[in-house]
Amino acid sequence: MKKILTRVLIVIVTLGCLTFLFFKLSPYPSVWIIRNEFDKEAIKVNKELQKFVPDNILTIPNVPYDVNDTDAFLDAYFHKDSVKLKTKLPVIVWTHGGGLISGDKNQLSNYCKILASYGYVVVAIDYSIAPEKKYPTPMRQLNKALAYISANSGKFHADKSFFVLAGDSGGSMVSAATANIITNPKYAQMTGVQPGIEPNQLRALLLYCGIYEIDNLNEEGAFGSFLKTVKWAYFGKKDISNDHYAKTASITNYLTSSFPTTFISAGNNDPLLPQSLLLSKKLSALQVPMDTLFYAKNHYPALGHEYQFTLDSAGKIALKRSIDFLKKVENNNHQQ
Repeated sequence: MKKILTRVLIVIVTLGCLTFLFFKLSPYPSVWIIRNEFDKEAIKVNKELQKFVPDNILTIPNVPYDVNDTDAFLDAYFHKDSVKLKTKLPVIVWTHGGGLISGDKNQLSNYCKILASYGYVVVAIDYSIAPEKKYPTPMRQLNKALAYISANSGKFHADKSFFVLAGDSGGSMVSAATANIITNPKYAQMTGVQPGIEPNQLRALLLYCGIYEIDNLNEEGAFGSFLKTVKWAYFGKKDISNDHYAKTASITNYLTSSFPTTFISAGNNDPLLPQSLLLSKKLSALQVPMDTLFYAKNHYPALGHEYQFTLDSAGKIALKRSIDFLKKVENNNHQQ
């Protein structure tokens, strides 16, 4: 019996040590845990939005935007009546969140349908998540998606002269970086990413609760531990303090006055709120046209990360402000 217990104890200790080493030597174990929880929550949120989806939304599903990439698919949504009224619709291309390590376009389907009901063709893209693929793969993919939509605009009832990049969380980071690639040739050269459309095709951005600067992230506590895992997975190394290429992900350090007009929002209880505030401050200093939706520190109920998807509460206001912003951009475009 003692021999059996000793062997069992050795096995337990060995497995414990191997597990400890696995977590220390690779981001995968932590990513798998986080991904599972994030995906469950995203599916739940998407299901809760179903009651807000209007009738007569049509879908063009699972279109490959790069035949050489097994992750490169998109869905397009538009309202049947919108196409009858106006054959070409402004295009909103939404890049999903998930901390760059989880998520897919299907988890945004109902929100995209709701957006489409306001007279847009809304495109949700899939992109390669980390650590399976690294920075800057998502930006390369988003630019290829933009090029594909522009070249096949008739298929999507899309006005290729009016693109809007949109995103939430990690998707906002990808969208903002892509906007900078399109409008700032020096930044495109630094990242090595080819713009998918011309600057005059990109009219605006909708950015919710994103990360825009990685140099001074607060990595204390549980959320800080999550950010460390994301950085490790996305950049392929634990410490990027001396990695000049990885630091190009901090777009707040490379903005110019050519950056498109932008709508920015985050909840008052979002741990990433400082990121949105920093981006708005930098854009304001460059006199980039902008609209923001922020809340008082004591706003109740406290609005957390991804609050914009709660359309039975504050998300309803955020949606209205987003649409009002886009309609204003459209009107300004018509007057030019």
